Amino acid sequence: MEKLKPDYKKIYLDIIEKKFPNKKSDCSYFFRKKIISALDVIQLNQKIFNSNNSLEVNENQLHKSYDIETVFEILNYQKKNKLNNTQLAHHFNLSRNTITKWKKTFFI
Repeated sequence: MEKLKPDYKKIYLDIIEKKFPNKKSDCSYFFRKKIISALDVIQLNQKIFNSNNSLEVNENQLHKSYDIETVFEILNYQKKNKLNNTQLAHHFNLSRNTITKWKKTFFI
């Protein structure tokens, strides 16, 4: 049985149209895509909400989860851009331990 995924495209279009219409042009690239991936959701969140409140960012970190496809996209991003675990963790606002765990789980 396949899990149903949220329609991120519709969700974010609604958010932008109702609360942030001035950011619609900044995010148009994502809405031209047929399917919005979990990585796209992360980038959209940064573009729309671009929160600088560290307490809020830390609170949101507790609720992140990634599907296998997204994990592989992140690890491929690391390989493509020749980043070490620390650089990748900083780029995606993840823990270095999370990246190490993913590598052990999927590649060893």
